Amino acid sequence: MTRLQRLFRIAWVFCRYRLDTFLPLAELPAPLKVFFLLAPWHLFPKPKLSRGDRLRLALEELGPVFVKFGQILSTRRDLLPDDMAESLKNLQDRVPPFSSHLAREIIESSLGAPVAELFKEFTPDPMASASVAQVHAATLRNGQQVVVKVLRPGIERVIRQDLSLMYLMAGLLERYWSEGKRLHPVEVVADYDSTIHDELDLQREAANASQLRRNFENSSLIYIPFIDWDYTRKSVLVMERIHGIPIADVPALQAAGVNMKVLAEKGVEIFFTQVFRDSFFHADMHPGNIFVDVSNPADPKYIAIDFGIVGTLAPDDQSYLARNLLAFFRRDYRQVAQLHIQSGWVPPDTRVNEFEAAIRTVCEPIFEKPLKDISFGHFLLRLFQTARRFNMEVQPQLVLLQKTLLNVEGLGRQLYPELDLWSTAQPFLESWMRRRIGPSGLLKSLQTHLPSWLEQSPEMPQLVHDALMQLREAGPTEQQNQATLELLREQQVRSDRRWRRGLVVIILVAAAVIGTRPEAQAWLENVPAWSWALLAAAGGLVLRGSR
Repeated sequence: MTRLQRLFRIAWVFCRYRLDTFLPLAELPAPLKVFFLLAPWHLFPKPKLSRGDRLRLALEELGPVFVKFGQILSTRRDLLPDDMAESLKNLQDRVPPFSSHLAREIIESSLGAPVAELFKEFTPDPMASASVAQVHAATLRNGQQVVVKVLRPGIERVIRQDLSLMYLMAGLLERYWSEGKRLHPVEVVADYDSTIHDELDLQREAANASQLRRNFENSSLIYIPFIDWDYTRKSVLVMERIHGIPIADVPALQAAGVNMKVLAEKGVEIFFTQVFRDSFFHADMHPGNIFVDVSNPADPKYIAIDFGIVGTLAPDDQSYLARNLLAFFRRDYRQVAQLHIQSGWVPPDTRVNEFEAAIRTVCEPIFEKPLKDISFGHFLLRLFQTARRFNMEVQPQLVLLQKTLLNVEGLGRQLYPELDLWSTAQPFLESWMRRRIGPSGLLKSLQTHLPSWLEQSPEMPQLVHDALMQLREAGPTEQQNQATLELLREQQVRSDRRWRRGLVVIILVAAAVIGTRPEAQAWLENVPAWSWALLAAAGGLVLRGSR
């Protein structure tokens, strides 16, 4: 289908579901306003459906690329009214499968051998068919049951066409709609562009799955199927076949005797473990990708699939996010405002008092509710909406995290309506913060950085010399040279002090660790006295130099 044909197809669906009613006609330029008022879609009767259902059905009819876009859009409550977001949540990623003949051709082309040689059994009819790929059941030669995920043929060309049209429509909205600049439609499409292209490389998805599997090896929380790398390529992925009850099938879970409270709380723990312990989280945890192992109903275990979208957080973002959440829980709005400024999420010239007052105004009504009635995901959403009023730039890593949290919270409340996300999350966050800033965290940080410090320290004199030679060759004024030399001296002094204080900290931490171990104390009793004298003299020199 050419781009022009595709454009006509989109226009037909637009007319059929009367999506023109979503347009801000009053804000359009006069020529466009006349065009829309006289356009042929007025000949179509307006469907007797809510606006959200009309949008959902239109996206389903436009095909898999638009369906996936609608799914992602449903998580952006900052962009859509609640009724439309709720309708888009019901988008089903069940698209017609492509022929098994084509699937076999792609497998054989990617793996370089006939399907009959690669697999002991291969089921031609797909188990499931989604936006960018479909899945077939198979059995390896060694008897292992697997699933074979095959990328849709020609999907990259279709995605390019649809994305170019999405960018066109988003650009028009941003230019002519008064809310366009605030809602950043072009930015939303760009975010989707990045996401959908990540999903087109099945080797990337396989690598994500392998990382998550290592992170949760032997865990009682979640099981990640293993990837067979010998049979995995860019367009083909072979993964262990899992068996479980879909998490959305609540009646089946209840019939199996599953402890729903434990299951819901485990979901929350999985999310916070991925975000704060690993800084690597499954960012597509909608009900279609999650199953439950009910072999032990009293202690059920999650099973995850589809790892095309993952998120990560930098250490600074992890720390600021955890401290923000804890400060919110304690209603310390000033610290929240200060943390936003320190993190760079809002401009440094933001007035702390004004920002604090805005946050308090938004959050106090929320905290008047019982904790179990507070939505953690919507809470974060209100925070980001407030911060945006103070020119907070969009933080892609936080948007992905918010989307995942909304999914997790929605699943948890569906499983166990009394789920108190706050009381489940707070102990985890406090424990993580203690580990991060306590002695164990300090020791780990020293273990991480000390080798590079030791490696770089001999190079410092040479670096200073090279800098001085460059300054002399550049020929600056005597005053500039003097200022530069003074700055270099100050930096060298500070570096020496940090280095010596670092040694002091290492000695103190080592002493604390050794003091708690009986075998170490026994060894220390046998150390000669002259060694202690030498150590004391060295310590005195270090302390003297750090002054």
